[in-house]
Amino acid sequence: MSNLYTAQATATGGRAGHTKSNDGRIDLNLSVPKGMGGDDGPGTNPEQLFAAGYAACFQGALGVVARRDKITLPGDQTITAMVGLSNETGAFALDVELQGHFPGMDEQQAMDLMKAAHEVCPYSAATRNNVDVRLSVK
Repeated sequence: MSNLYTAQATATGGRAGHTKSNDGRIDLNLSVPKGMGGDDGPGTNPEQLFAAGYAACFQGALGVVARRDKITLPGDQTITAMVGLSNETGAFALDVELQGHFPGMDEQQAMDLMKAAHEVCPYSAATRNNVDVRLSVK
C-alpha cells in the first residue's frame, strides 16, 4: 500500500516543552495538567492533540461511510473525542470515548454509522485491541 501523506512534528522538553510541525502549521507550547502533577500552564498536552486528531479523523470516516451507504448526515453533526490517561499498574494507558451528536437522526442509525466508521477510521485501526475505545451517541 502506498503512503498518501506523512505528517511530521518534533517535540522538545517532553510534556512541559514545545512541539512544532515541519511546515510550521503547528507551533505549540506544552503544559502538564494539574491532574498529572503539573502547573496546568497555558499550553496544550498530548492527550488534547490526540483527541483533536481522532475526532477529526473519525468524523471524516463517518462521511465516507455515510456516502457509501447513501445516508445524509445532519449538517451540524459533531464528534467529540475524550482521551483519558491512566496509570494503574505502573504503566500508562489511554482510553477514549467517541461521542457523536446527530441532531434529528434516529439514535440507532447514528450508532450504526458510528460502528461502521470505527471499522474504517485509521485512528480506530491504530488503537484497536490496544486502547479501550467506547462509542456513544448524545
